Amino acid sequence: MTRRFLGWELAIVLGLSLGRSAVYAVLQLAERLTLAPLAEQSATVQTSRSRAEFFDLSYQVLDSLFALFPVALVCYLFFLQGVNPFRRFGLDLRRPVRDLSLGVGLFLIIGLGTLVVYGAGRAAGITTEIIPADVGEHWWTSPVLILAALRHSLLEEVIMVAYLFDRARRIWPRAGIWLIILAAALLRGAYHLYQGFGPGIGNLLMGIIFGWLYQRYGRVMPLVIAHLLLDVVAFLAFPLVLRLASLQ
Repeated sequence: MTRRFLGWELAIVLGLSLGRSAVYAVLQLAERLTLAPLAEQSATVQTSRSRAEFFDLSYQVLDSLFALFPVALVCYLFFLQGVNPFRRFGLDLRRPVRDLSLGVGLFLIIGLGTLVVYGAGRAAGITTEIIPADVGEHWWTSPVLILAALRHSLLEEVIMVAYLFDRARRIWPRAGIWLIILAAALLRGAYHLYQGFGPGIGNLLMGIIFGWLYQRYGRVMPLVIAHLLLDVVAFLAFPLVLRLASLQ
């Protein structure tokens, strides 16, 4: 494949997924700045879609399933080239102990850092009040939120790290790895800006750490595990998380 073809492919994949999210997030931040101070606003990550329980459940599940189609597209594109994407990305079970250990360690480090950045952002007035989940209490609430956490972790780490790094190296072979890491981290920070500047900065730093680790170990599985744990804790225990953040 030519570099031009791969460039268009990358643009299309990002346009269907997190690149589009970044554009909307920047626009939402600009709108927020015209309405009121960020400290007086709130941002909800996962919210109810309907007052009717059946339809809310249906929307929640479909949102997560359809959001994973860009990941399926990326895997399909690699299969078309005769490459196993799961082995290429390190999204398999070949090293379960090391992947799990690294993932849990990252979860603890990034989780603590997130609390510090959130607390500092709230104190400085550059971060909205973040409500990770505002979904009605039903028998299916926890499983649906875990599914949403899995969606976020797969979409962000497969697209923003594994896929983007592979394509960026092939499109710009002379680009240094740190330029690729920083570019991916900037995009990661951009699509969190709807929550304010603090989360944008925090996710940029997270992107740098994740990108460096992927470059070092060549496996995205620990990143997926860490991201999954971060979102599961945020979605299912966010009142405690926010109380802890307020103490920072």
